[in-house]
Amino acid sequence: MRMRWLDLLFAHWPVDPDGLAPRLPTGLELDLRDGQAWLGIVPFTMADVAPRGIPPVGRFSVFPEINVRTYVLHGSLPGIVFLSLDAASRPTVEGARRVFHLPYFQAQMSSRAVDGAVVYRSRRIDRRGNDAAFEARYRPVGPVETARDGSLEAWLTDRKRLFSVDGRGRVWQTEIEHPPWPLQPAEAVISVDTMAAAVGLALPDSAPHLRFAARLDVRAWAPRRA
Repeated sequence: MRMRWLDLLFAHWPVDPDGLAPRLPTGLELDLRDGQAWLGIVPFTMADVAPRGIPPVGRFSVFPEINVRTYVLHGSLPGIVFLSLDAASRPTVEGARRVFHLPYFQAQMSSRAVDGAVVYRSRRIDRRGNDAAFEARYRPVGPVETARDGSLEAWLTDRKRLFSVDGRGRVWQTEIEHPPWPLQPAEAVISVDTMAAAVGLALPDSAPHLRFAARLDVRAWAPRRA
């Protein structure tokens, strides 16, 4: 698959590992930084979504998405695990559930540019998941920077492998490829956020660690058994 990620906000919070670990699929363990777990909520727009070599198909290739993610190890391999993903695309939701074994849900969503900011709204309508909503206004507030090796930004974002678990408890891994993240400092006003609560987690009262990326072109390979 190929895809383009647009107007993406990384909102991350440090969370208690003991509260997060039980939410992981069996076979995965938390990847900690200095003993701390991190939870990310990531709204963005997907574009040019299609199998490589096939032209995109109109509205099926452009839609908002939001995910709740954390960072894990499978043996010695680091990667991402998604606790939930919401998208305004039924084909994506159903296809990714079947092919990639991911916890996708359908949602009513919008993302639009207003006075240099992104106004983003999402409300889950899929009965397979708990109610979940997100509303925010966010924008970049600094120059584009590439995350330094060893930095928190690199640890949170430079993850080119995701893990998922199928209905039989088997762990799968999907490799992705993309250039370095064009990260910018960001500010955000998050007016509604029940994404973490929908997966049984409470966010801390502290302000999130925020970064913005205007565009990233991505390739993904078929999942394989881990």
